[in-house]
Amino acid sequence: MTEGDPVIPTDPDFEALLVYLKESRGFDFTGYKRSSLMRRVDRRMSQVGIVGYPDYLDHLQVHPDEFTALFNTILINVTAFFRDADAWDFLRAEIVEPLIAARAPDAPIRIWSAGCASGQEAYTLAIVFAEVLEIEAFRERVKIYATDVDEEQLTEARQATYGEEDLQAVPAELAEKYFERAGGRFTFRKDLRRSVIFGRNDLVQDAPISRIDLLSCRNTLMYFNAETQTKILSRFHFALADGGILLLGKAEMLLSHGTIFAPVDLKRRVFRRVPRALYQNGGALTDFPASTASPVAGLDQLRTEAYATSPLAQLGISADGLVALTNARLETLFGVSSRDVGRPFRDLDLSYRPVELRRHIEQAQAERRPLRVTDVEYLRAGELIHLEIQLSPLIAADGSVLGVNLAFADVTAARRLQDDLEHAHQQLEAAYEELQSTNEELETTNEELQSTVEELETTNEELQSTNEELETMNEELQSTNEELQNINDQLRISTEQLDDANSFLETVLASLRAGVVVIDHDLRIRMWNRRAEDLWGLRSAEVVGQHFLNLDIGLPFERLRPLLRGVLGEPGGTAETAVEAVNRRGRTITVRVAATPLVTADGGHRNGGAIIVMETEALADATVDTV
Repeated sequence: MTEGDPVIPTDPDFEALLVYLKESRGFDFTGYKRSSLMRRVDRRMSQVGIVGYPDYLDHLQVHPDEFTALFNTILINVTAFFRDADAWDFLRAEIVEPLIAARAPDAPIRIWSAGCASGQEAYTLAIVFAEVLEIEAFRERVKIYATDVDEEQLTEARQATYGEEDLQAVPAELAEKYFERAGGRFTFRKDLRRSVIFGRNDLVQDAPISRIDLLSCRNTLMYFNAETQTKILSRFHFALADGGILLLGKAEMLLSHGTIFAPVDLKRRVFRRVPRALYQNGGALTDFPASTASPVAGLDQLRTEAYATSPLAQLGISADGLVALTNARLETLFGVSSRDVGRPFRDLDLSYRPVELRRHIEQAQAERRPLRVTDVEYLRAGELIHLEIQLSPLIAADGSVLGVNLAFADVTAARRLQDDLEHAHQQLEAAYEELQSTNEELETTNEELQSTVEELETTNEELQSTNEELETMNEELQSTNEELQNINDQLRISTEQLDDANSFLETVLASLRAGVVVIDHDLRIRMWNRRAEDLWGLRSAEVVGQHFLNLDIGLPFERLRPLLRGVLGEPGGTAETAVEAVNRRGRTITVRVAATPLVTADGGHRNGGAIIVMETEALADATVDTV
């Protein structure tokens, strides 16, 4: 958070959850705005019936599939072809066409679509440039780099296949030209897809793509806080070539970043990269030749008095390092006066305090160019003042170095004014951030509602179309419908029976209060129930297929190995023992372990496997009491 941002109290448990997401899955949400982020995580927690962040972290550890649902809730991927059509019309006419016209016919064009989601925006950019360049030139010259942090979205984008409702904003002639229809789906042209390169890129952590001519990042920055926005915009500035274009979403502005991006069209959120400031080297001061005649009487005295009464503290040093010239302001500031003329400069305190000047003097003489030393702090009479020191080499008419002139400018007032201006700017930025945050929240809500409305409209149109077709073909397909209905009824009954059987089996396994493990003859795990997960902290997906005696859990396997070998070696036998163990929370418990071989319904031995039942001593006693 930058200075001036509104202070939002942080929840240590929530921050711990963000750290876990970053370390376990590589998603860094620490730069996101806490209000929006916490609201979306809370929404997902309520869906799974969890209240506290520590409990939800524990839930993520045990159920890895939950990560996908959580990320889909946090990363609201709202995108569309030609979204905000007015901005795309402006981009083509005022940006793309002049950009191409200013380039050589074979010059490459590099484009970056940051936060591309499922790819609609990247393919929209491809259509716009292909329309201006023509297809062949587009394939040869244009590269579009489309990046996002969501791997699932990138997988969908690479397939480039969309439904009819996704292409509603695409003009009919463009849809026919750039998409191939297969049933009810539309796929972007394969020959043009080679120019669109998709890859994962975290705008906060990963390095930016360089030498970009056009960078589109629409409605993505609004999810980040001010500090992270500044970091990302700095990377965008690095990524863009000189004069490169940045296209943002209609909910985003750059009021506080005018030094690196200049507005091209604020209404449509189009900005141009501002080149980095170039430092201009001033010319060297030269001495007038002694023989030069002057029409001004007493010119030498005039020069001396002008130097002596200059408002800047000045010091002239000869080529051999001796003090040659001083003025009144220098004596007031540093105590160096005309009495010091002829002394070696290195003997003066000024040579090293408030800043080491000797190496700068040598550099100015060697390079024969002015140097500036900034941000110099000097404590004089208990008052801290800020100085800027200008070192200018003095060059004779024949090119020889006469010495160096040092000018000390007191910039304390300007520094204070700058500090006050920065403080006012930070206050203004904080107020703007609050307003922008509110606007972003409204924009996000509007996008979610718009997405819901679009889905409902699409569903309604599909139902209406299906109804019309069914009415037209009803007489011809009546017999077929009856047959399909019979088949469907049979399939539904079979499916319900299968679902009932699966649900029953899952209920039985979940209801067991003891940990149950099924192993084969080689002691490899074939089944691991939920109670076993709770006891030892390992999920079924992590242990199935593993050797039971090689698991890193708190059971004393040296005592269980003979028991298991005995059961597997004698079909029909059953063995039981009680052992001291350490559960997943590090507590010592007494576990009763019973093993019995697997048998078929007719009593036959089943592949030499066995069932291992593990129950804590307390649970076993309760079972006995109940019986």
